[in-house]
Amino acid sequence: MNLHNLTPAKGSTKNRKRVARGQGSGRGGTSTRGHKGAKSRSGYSKKVGFEGGQMPLQRRVPKFGFNNINRIEYKAINLDIIESLIERRGVKEITPEILQENGLVSKNDFVKVLGRGEIKSTINVTAHKFSNTAKAAIESKGGNCTEL
Repeated sequence: MNLHNLTPAKGSTKNRKRVARGQGSGRGGTSTRGHKGAKSRSGYSKKVGFEGGQMPLQRRVPKFGFNNINRIEYKAINLDIIESLIERRGVKEITPEILQENGLVSKNDFVKVLGRGEIKSTINVTAHKFSNTAKAAIESKGGNCTEL
């Protein structure tokens, strides 16, 4: 066995279908596209959602809901995250800038402190909003909550 007489296993390869190469090929004329209609023409591409002229699904189903342009999205920061930040980094107070430096919020995020978890040390927290449980937990440890 040499490189010049290596061949693929019998039946493992097929010749590709060569269409539009004359009547003698058996695939000339309409070139397997059938007769007439959009699919037989060059440059045909079906529009997204097209259902053959039937009213498409996205137009059959009614519209509903709305987006409130006045809604303010807050990034939630829980007490357990604040506590882990105090333990790992040894921060003395929490502000949106410190949360941003530690990768917890983005530059333009509004921060809301929520009450999941437990806080063990006295700390001053500055944020845009506080839940009642978070505020009570921080102030019970002698901390301070400042709303921006």
